[in-house]
Amino acid sequence: MAIPTSLLHYSGHSHLRQRLVLSVLSGKPLKIDKIRPNDSNPGLRDYEVSLLRLLEKVTNGTVIEISLTGTAILVKPGIIAGGPVIHDCPLSRSMGYFLEPVIMLAPFSKKPLNLTLRGITTDEKDLSVDLIRTVTLPHLELFGVSDGLELRIKKRGAQPLGGGEVQFLCPIVKQVKTLNFVEAGKIKRIRGIAHAVRVSPQFSNRMIEACRSVVNRYIPDVYLYSDVYKGEDSGKSPGYALSLLAESTTSALHCAEAVSRPGVAPEDVALEASRLLLSEIQRGGCVDRKHQPLILLLMVLGSEDVGRCRMSSPTERTVQFLRDVRDAFGTSFKITPADKTNSSSTDLLYSCYGTGYINANRTIA
Repeated sequence: MAIPTSLLHYSGHSHLRQRLVLSVLSGKPLKIDKIRPNDSNPGLRDYEVSLLRLLEKVTNGTVIEISLTGTAILVKPGIIAGGPVIHDCPLSRSMGYFLEPVIMLAPFSKKPLNLTLRGITTDEKDLSVDLIRTVTLPHLELFGVSDGLELRIKKRGAQPLGGGEVQFLCPIVKQVKTLNFVEAGKIKRIRGIAHAVRVSPQFSNRMIEACRSVVNRYIPDVYLYSDVYKGEDSGKSPGYALSLLAESTTSALHCAEAVSRPGVAPEDVALEASRLLLSEIQRGGCVDRKHQPLILLLMVLGSEDVGRCRMSSPTERTVQFLRDVRDAFGTSFKITPADKTNSSSTDLLYSCYGTGYINANRTIA
């Protein structure tokens, strides 16, 4: 079989999610080989296979070939179909692992997406469903994806047995807006969600008190919400977590969270989340580090104009994402110091020329 010249070819298991997203959006086939070849258990993990299965459900006509040993895959992307989808996530990763790539694809579906996921709602590896609801979705609104955009947390599920359930609703757009977000502003308020399932409800209050002892010294406008789920809605395992977000005068969002671990008191979880939030604020920029790839992708897909965004220095994941974007769309970013007059500022200005990506999948009413 002749391999097309537009094939995206990578080695290794790292950055699988963003490469799948770029392959589907650009329509270019994706080949990944040498997936953990020297590992005692070589090949794809169960959550990676589950992500490929979810991709098949969300799209129509996508062909995924996995080698016998699981160390190589070939993806021939179809169209993003959307519509109602139900998926059970494995207990090795939380729902955040699956929601992040789906959120990048959903606005460009044929029909509005109605996705129900079941599994773990919060863990220490991926974004929790709370942060996706309060931080990730408002970032989509910057690009004109707003009416009907919602994430409903129906049941919470802590590690290791899960039992959580969420529903993600996303409208479709013809084209995303060009972003021009260069003023970070000053932090005006901090909000947070403390939840505790299958443990004493007092754990939420203890996290809130400990968090206040840190953040109230920084800003007075702090509101922390105790989210209590009982009975079947609280999943199958005990656990607690604190998710925090800070909003600036220009609607820039910074977020952090900490999750319960065996032998760690609620107060320690709260202090960890509070310190992580303050260090994230200190880095500056209009977008926090966890959401850099999402913003950069939507800037690339924007209308044929120059999009600009102020962010802190790129993470390792962001650097690789910029390289992968260049492979898929041929778009490069210009990155310059954001504040030339203030030498102590480490903020950078990311700018690129949008590709004018049109959602050709959508059903025209």
